[in-house]
Amino acid sequence: MLYRHVVTPTSPHLVFFDGTCGLCDGFVQFVLRHDGAGRFRFAPLQGEVAGRTLARFGADAQALQTVYVLADGDSPSERLLERSNAVLFVLSQLPAPWRWGAALFRVFPRALRDGAYGFVARHRYRVFGRTDACRLPRPEERARFL
Repeated sequence: MLYRHVVTPTSPHLVFFDGTCGLCDGFVQFVLRHDGAGRFRFAPLQGEVAGRTLARFGADAQALQTVYVLADGDSPSERLLERSNAVLFVLSQLPAPWRWGAALFRVFPRALRDGAYGFVARHRYRVFGRTDACRLPRPEERARFL
């Protein structure tokens, strides 16, 4: 059976993240805390959902140094964002001051933003740690994880 992301008015976006990365887990926890409207759902890059969904866009779920966002899933405006564009999209959907920060960083060229993103991605395990497996969501979070 092919995966089909179910879009609801409150969760049209899906974040794909490295489930064993401390920084990525921190980002997911940050979004969970600040996304009171429930706009985002989450799936680890190591899972089947990521593999099937990203393949539709020619992206590789094994590229663990990249965070992806499937924005507006299952709609005519569905698109896959990656790296700094994905992070800034997430921040732009959160309340102020996070959306203001996203607007501020968008003034920098994507090549510069992605260069900084790549530097952090290459060193994230050393600085933020790594786990052997994806963290299990708490009961109140389970509906937001695929």
